[in-house]
Amino acid sequence: THVITFVGRIQPHKGPEIFIRAIAEMISHSPHLRPKLRVFIIGGASGINGSEVERLKELVNWLNIADVISFLPPVPRTELPNWYRAADLVCVPSYSESFGLVALEAQACGTPVVATAVGGLRTAVADGISGVLVDGHDPRAWSSVLARLLQEPQRRILLSMGAIEHASHFGWDATARGTLDIYDQVITEAARAAKSIG
Repeated sequence: THVITFVGRIQPHKGPEIFIRAIAEMISHSPHLRPKLRVFIIGGASGINGSEVERLKELVNWLNIADVISFLPPVPRTELPNWYRAADLVCVPSYSESFGLVALEAQACGTPVVATAVGGLRTAVADGISGVLVDGHDPRAWSSVLARLLQEPQRRILLSMGAIEHASHFGWDATARGTLDIYDQVITEAARAAKSIG
């Protein structure tokens, strides 16, 4: 069985519809994957998008892939690592992302991530090392990347090892050190500028 997972708030800007359409596209082009494929969308609607989950369930039914895709409510933080580890791939098809915590959490669990090449996801995912960054939101492009990775278990193993290594460079210590380094740089440059003026 191949397991692909999406974790996050079910909102349009997180891209769950792209994910669903990519799965449908993949099944249509690689029907042999269908009996072995299990896809989980974990999370709930938030904000004003209370009906988004129902809309996406209707889309799944309309695309005739309800046998493949399951919707699950938000999972407690303590259980999330088990879901990440159980997945072959975690997808983050966001339209914008300031950082991409889901991507980093999945990689820390050894699961490669397929994410959109936007915002903080470019930092959170090392393209070709800990996962794959996809340009844009074309379901066909996403489908192609996912199908290729599912059919290359050796590559997934390499990405899994890379995911753990890449995620190990993040954490509160590294974040605090990086923030302090930026402050030091700004203060030093401001002092130089003040000297040259004065």
